[in-house]
Amino acid sequence: MREFQIYWSPEAEETYLRTIAFILEQWPVQIATDFEQMVENLLNKLRQHKNLCPPSPKHKKLRKCVISGKTSLIYRVNGNDIELVAFIDNRSGHTY
Repeated sequence: MREFQIYWSPEAEETYLRTIAFILEQWPVQIATDFEQMVENLLNKLRQHKNLCPPSPKHKKLRKCVISGKTSLIYRVNGNDIELVAFIDNRSGHTY
């Protein structure tokens, strides 16, 4: 089976790091570690199944994966590549 390449956009890197920092401010380190593991598990699945998550309701060319009740990953498929666009707070008025 083909494995798809994953690339992080600058916004994805920034929003991921902000999410980790927020978790570390609010909860024990183990919660941040668990979140990182959930993201890594999701990325491993995406490497095998690029259309794993449904299209974003707001932008049909983007896909939205719910990681937890509070956080989702937005990504786009570019041919055989996957670009991580952003990590968003599901409770916010995000543009995705």
